[in-house]
Amino acid sequence: MEITGKLIQLLPEVSGESPRGPWVRGGFVIETDGEYPRKVAFTAFGEERVAMAKNIPMGSPVQVTFSPESREFNEKWYTDLRASRIQPYVPGQMPAANGYAWQGAAPAGAQPAAAPAQPAAPTANFAAAPQMNSNPDDDLPF
Repeated sequence: MEITGKLIQLLPEVSGESPRGPWVRGGFVIETDGEYPRKVAFTAFGEERVAMAKNIPMGSPVQVTFSPESREFNEKWYTDLRASRIQPYVPGQMPAANGYAWQGAAPAGAQPAAAPAQPAAPTANFAAAPQMNSNPDDDLPF
């Protein structure tokens, strides 16, 4: 699931040690746009995901990819929104390829990267390609 809004708060980090090694949990809150804005809190597990939120400036528009998870404890249900990705959001722009790193502002005097060249159209004649399976007893396609 995905949601967009602006980053309004970072939640405190909690860390510890488990039999599988050290762990860290953090969180953040965004506020959605619209006639009735909502505040939504997310949990981020692992150093990489916690760092994603910490590296985005407060008040910036973000897009969050998350999965809801509920669990029962003492006959009460608790729901957690676990963020798997947080990235800057620009309406009409495609998200970053990896979606993890906030690049921030370019250094002063930096030139924008040139657009990648479009690949050339294929020119091979596939109709003249040799038959790959020359053994009639072999049922493999290659």
